[in-house]
Amino acid sequence: MDKGSSNKRIRLWAELLVVLQSIIYGFGDPISKIAFEAVPVYSMMTVRYSIAFAVCFLLFGKRIIGTVKTAPLKTWLIPGTCIGLSYVLNNVALSMTDATSVAFLRSMSVIITPALAYIMTREGYSARQIVAQILVLPGIYLLCVKGGLSGFGIGEVIALAAAALMAGALVFSRRYLESIDPVSMTALQGGCSALLALAGCFMIEGGIDVSQADGKIWAIILYLAVLCTFIGYLLQNIALTSISERAVSLIQCLCPVMTAVFSLILLGEKLSVAGIVGAAIIILCSVMELWDKEGKDVDKL
Repeated sequence: MDKGSSNKRIRLWAELLVVLQSIIYGFGDPISKIAFEAVPVYSMMTVRYSIAFAVCFLLFGKRIIGTVKTAPLKTWLIPGTCIGLSYVLNNVALSMTDATSVAFLRSMSVIITPALAYIMTREGYSARQIVAQILVLPGIYLLCVKGGLSGFGIGEVIALAAAALMAGALVFSRRYLESIDPVSMTALQGGCSALLALAGCFMIEGGIDVSQADGKIWAIILYLAVLCTFIGYLLQNIALTSISERAVSLIQCLCPVMTAVFSLILLGEKLSVAGIVGAAIIILCSVMELWDKEGKDVDKL
């Protein structure tokens, strides 16, 4: 197999990892709302991220300790803080408004990410990427504004802030994954998320309270910890070693589509015809990214 074919194959696998992450997150959003009915937001996030970090540390403790000792602090603290704050705010938004609203607004990182990446790296676009980037905007508009969602309030503002922080997490993670392996980056991002959630837990809720959690709620927390956090972070970091943060953010626009499907099944949250059209546009743009044959994003193999 020649180098060009190998690069395209690696790129395709990286893109499919982001698709899988979007499916995992799409199920995670609506079940998070179910858990918030029994467990306070920051308490649940603290337990979730702590479990994720513990699982990762049990599996890869020596590697993580070695990274902390040798890697410059900024290489994991900056992306860890960005992703931690992003998901903390995302979960706060989920407790305040519809899961579909949060997922759709979080996808606005598709606009912020390429702008931030260009400022930092001066990387160009392929023609296909430009078209997909432009077309996804009306899709998000139809989903957010015309899709039959709950309106625009403080929850939606917080979701947009989470989108901006996620853009920062993608850009900085890709930059620093040149010196840190994806597993260590995942663990340290999870650790930062846990510490930020813990701080919010004591400042706002006065401590951790999971007294109302039954077996179903603990099953949800374990799903969020192991699949959404540990596996989800890891899939994203592995993908970022082979494709650009722009490609990751565009494919992650599939997440609100999956959230809409699972929210309909689990919560009865419905989209209008315009919302369905918007979802179709987003899927089309993501497919355009998946089928991009130019392979210009594979630059760190």
